[in-house]
Amino acid sequence: MSEESKQPEIADASDPGQSPPSEAQPPAKQTSSSQSDTEKNAVVEDAKARVVAAKEAAAAKPTGAQAAPKPPVKRKEEGPKPIDASDYPLVKKLKAQLNGAVLEAAEFLGQLSVRIERSRIVDACAFLKQEPSSPFNYLSDVTCVHFPDRTEAPFDLVYNLYSISENERVRLKVATTAAEGAESVCGVWPAANWMEREVFDLFGINFKNHPDLRRLLLPPDWEGHPMRKDYPLEFVENEWTAKHLPEMTDVQREQLEQRRAYGLEILSVPQERMMREIFQGGKEVMPKDK
Repeated sequence: MSEESKQPEIADASDPGQSPPSEAQPPAKQTSSSQSDTEKNAVVEDAKARVVAAKEAAAAKPTGAQAAPKPPVKRKEEGPKPIDASDYPLVKKLKAQLNGAVLEAAEFLGQLSVRIERSRIVDACAFLKQEPSSPFNYLSDVTCVHFPDRTEAPFDLVYNLYSISENERVRLKVATTAAEGAESVCGVWPAANWMEREVFDLFGINFKNHPDLRRLLLPPDWEGHPMRKDYPLEFVENEWTAKHLPEMTDVQREQLEQRRAYGLEILSVPQERMMREIFQGGKEVMPKDK
């Protein structure tokens, strides 16, 4: 048999009686597309049914007085609170020594605070400095806190004492007014000189029997006390600025107001930097400490 007779016969595509080979069958895209559309429609119908069911359930819920109360909101755990320290050994010693001058004592996070009657602060400091078991021989700070709503005594003087040998701390507090102030403790700790001057400068508290009570950080003729809570935060024109700062033209003042509106530092304007020329020119705006 010849090689030509061994080859399979190929059907003529033009013959209408012959069926096309399997490779010529059209792909089943239409069938898969119809299945995909059916699945999508089923998902959409299911979503619509769930929406209708949710609306019906919401409408069926009781309203007003019949509605079930919501569960209470869980409150956050409260933080630590001050505890009474009246029975502390140091507080008992102060009470025995000062005879009624200790008004209250509290301990908060390991820090002991004792409120002293205003007229006995020097006695309390002197006793604590010489106390045998834990001498508080270092005055670490004297500061002040302003309480504007406390009209009878809007200021708290705070004395932070430290015992170097015993590594212990105690805080003394005195409620007072700006005019009444308190007795100076410079006789107990000479380092209180500048600390009390700083409180006088920034809060306006008077310290009686202070050896040199005058402003420390601001010029002597400055108006007001910047650390008080009723002091304005924005830049203000006062007698000192009118006296010592150079006059500005209308254009310069407009530029200054624009810079302030954008929140830029006031010291960045040329007029404020001219203060340097005033000091360099030999004009003594704030006398140096003698």
